[in-house]
Amino acid sequence: MNGVTRPSARASRVHGQVHVIGAGLLGASIGLGLRQRGVDVTVEDVSPTTALLAVDYGAGRLRTAEDATPALVVVATPPDVTADVIERALAAFPGAVVTDVASVKLAPFEALTRRGVDLTNYVGSHPMAGRERGGAIMARADLFAARPWIVCRDEETPANALALVEAVALELGAMPLEMTPEEHDQAVGLVSHLPQVVASLLAGRLLPAGERAVGLAGQGLRDTTRIAGSDPELWVQILGANRAPVVAELEALQTDLAAFTAALSDPDAPGARRRIADLLAAGARGVARIPGKHGTSERFATITVLIDDRPGQLGALLTELGDLGINMEDLRLEHSPGAQIGFAEIAVLPEVAERAVADLGERGWRTL
Repeated sequence: MNGVTRPSARASRVHGQVHVIGAGLLGASIGLGLRQRGVDVTVEDVSPTTALLAVDYGAGRLRTAEDATPALVVVATPPDVTADVIERALAAFPGAVVTDVASVKLAPFEALTRRGVDLTNYVGSHPMAGRERGGAIMARADLFAARPWIVCRDEETPANALALVEAVALELGAMPLEMTPEEHDQAVGLVSHLPQVVASLLAGRLLPAGERAVGLAGQGLRDTTRIAGSDPELWVQILGANRAPVVAELEALQTDLAAFTAALSDPDAPGARRRIADLLAAGARGVARIPGKHGTSERFATITVLIDDRPGQLGALLTELGDLGINMEDLRLEHSPGAQIGFAEIAVLPEVAERAVADLGERGWRTL
């Protein structure tokens, strides 16, 4: 990211200037992606340093008094000020379409409605993308590629306003999906907000643990706590704004935990082992519902290859897979604590897994 706009191979779907308010991860990533498609993007932030940093990274330019009204204003601010910024943007740019990318949709909509704000030109949206760390320095032009981008409309939303917001999503490689604010908040409460709480609480259990115990941590713990490093202040805002759906999910999870704990406390009690098995099996069925590659439900087989922890080994393995005509659907790496060896977990189609193991073995690779 060096601030240079690459020439567009085709005309952009987005016509007119786009003004981004909030130059953090999402705002800067939107700016970077649109600029690469030749769109004129201006940025602002309550922090001048943050705005200038986004400019330096190529997310846009600062708005000047000579600039005309933008076609679209994107509000990418923290949830607790989103409604205020949307209201100001609608007043400052009455001819523009205004959208926001906050992770909660009902709270700002209801706040603006209570204030009597004319929301004709407002279209709420939410790209289902992000990273554990925020800020313009972490922005990526491809952050939204192949990710859902929720667009919330109502019967009064003009077709041109909806089309413009969806054009931005498509231009950035995302997949627009229409939902009501209520549907959106219920859905993200389950698939985004609840996992954040669970990951954070689980990671918190590591604090009183001894160093030897933590040193045994493997990929399972890393997988289930990966998002626990997210910004606590931001999540306090998100969870507070979407508290009803999240509390309902937490209460349901609490019921399951209580049932599991009771059964495990006395596994010899009648039906206890079945209760444990049923809860674990429900988890397996739930995992099977998570969309896989390209949003499909197709499941893959995993082969684990031992690789020496030295430069070039992973590249050599991937080259071997290519030579063998084996398509890698996913890749996960794990290092063995205290040993110069790593494990590459490679997802492949089930029908090629046996051949992959045999062919790699013939070429000297060790598999588990």
